Amino acid sequence: MTSIEQTTGTPPWPLPREAHAVSRLRAERLARSAKPFMARGGIKGERCPGCRLVPSHCLCALRPEVPTQAGMCLLMADIEPLKPSNTGWLIADVVKDTFAFGWARTEVDPALLTLLADPQWQGFVVFPGEFVAPERVVHELPHMTDTLPAGRRPLFILLDATWPEARKMFRKSPYLNHLPVLSLNPEQVSRYKLRRSKRDDHFCTSEVASLCLALAGETHAAQTLQAYLEVYTHHYVQAKHQLPPAWDGAEHVQFRDLKPS
Repeated sequence: MTSIEQTTGTPPWPLPREAHAVSRLRAERLARSAKPFMARGGIKGERCPGCRLVPSHCLCALRPEVPTQAGMCLLMADIEPLKPSNTGWLIADVVKDTFAFGWARTEVDPALLTLLADPQWQGFVVFPGEFVAPERVVHELPHMTDTLPAGRRPLFILLDATWPEARKMFRKSPYLNHLPVLSLNPEQVSRYKLRRSKRDDHFCTSEVASLCLALAGETHAAQTLQAYLEVYTHHYVQAKHQLPPAWDGAEHVQFRDLKPS
């Protein structure tokens, strides 16, 4: 019998996996919506619930999960979980200990406060140091190591929003004020193609998470997340233009090369 992969050039649809934090947050946000969310541009119609792509470009069979000591906490602006181009979803695909919370100015999820108080974690708010008091700012891994109490794991807190929204979130989240701020100084420019900032030094959420993992010494996880973003972007753009994904293209080859043999 001819397999689905042989017939269509795509991997067979995988068995469902447990929904991760961003998927659950998206479901909760959809349940509160008074009307359907329609993403600007792109293809309308059926999308895979596991990866948000159209079925012909589904990536679920490729979803990686890399063991990490570090965790990720996403504070997401109101409609971010609904956007098919949101890359916080990719972080949750790769990093098992990913937590996701909706952000609101007037209230805070009690589960977030519980997480921040959990003694196994040391939180770092990831935000540009130029907007923060110098005594709160750390930059490099040695400083992070000095800051971490014995036995604690780093928890990177990412403000998943547009830049104006992220600045407001940072200012109006007093429950983060006691935490050190990790200010990244990346040398490369952003390669994210789905939603562009006017500045090359503004990174998408997945790119920021990859940089954080690299600083924490999680090199393989950092590289895997970056490669996974490249594959996702390729599939998203190809679907938008109604073209098939190149399963043997550079993005897929790089991603496959990172998988353990």
